[in-house]
Amino acid sequence: MARTPMFSAFRHLAVLLATLLAGTTASAADTATMRDPYRINPGDVLQISVWKEEDLTRELLVNPDGHFAFPLAGDLVAEGKTVEQLRQELAEKLARFIPDVVVTVAALQLNGNKVYVLGQVTRPGEFVMTRNVDVMQAISTAGGTTPFAKLDEVRILRRGDQGTQIAIPFKYSDVQEGRKLEQNILLRAGDTIVVP
Repeated sequence: MARTPMFSAFRHLAVLLATLLAGTTASAADTATMRDPYRINPGDVLQISVWKEEDLTRELLVNPDGHFAFPLAGDLVAEGKTVEQLRQELAEKLARFIPDVVVTVAALQLNGNKVYVLGQVTRPGEFVMTRNVDVMQAISTAGGTTPFAKLDEVRILRRGDQGTQIAIPFKYSDVQEGRKLEQNILLRAGDTIVVP
């Protein structure tokens, strides 16, 4: 019996629905990971204000080394800390000079939270992430792959803590078909996706 285009469309829809339903069984731990608080990166712009101290209201750029300077508190490391951790550290340092100090810290611009997508994609370049983004989402942001892309040879380049670089393999066709979804990892600031 010949398969009609309608049968193929229904089959494709059934596979897509099964994939989506499989994704809904994610554990609470997976959901918690997606909602981890944002960690500050070099290049981010922070707004810091101290209640009743107009001279201590600043917009500050986090330097490439992850530090910034603030009056009365000195040089502070911001990279890798949450906004709340940084607020607490600033409050502790300023409490020596200002009684009952109230400090507010906000991330105004997440300029340091970038990933890079290179190679056989429609729009290669750097992309600022304003939320958690996985590999497929980043490739989509870059306009998707070109017809010449080697989809099963994609690599995610990531710097380790010691500055060494690792290459994480990614098989696009597996994820596209709903298989081996664990390789569709959440990206970190500075990750580079290479689509050969």
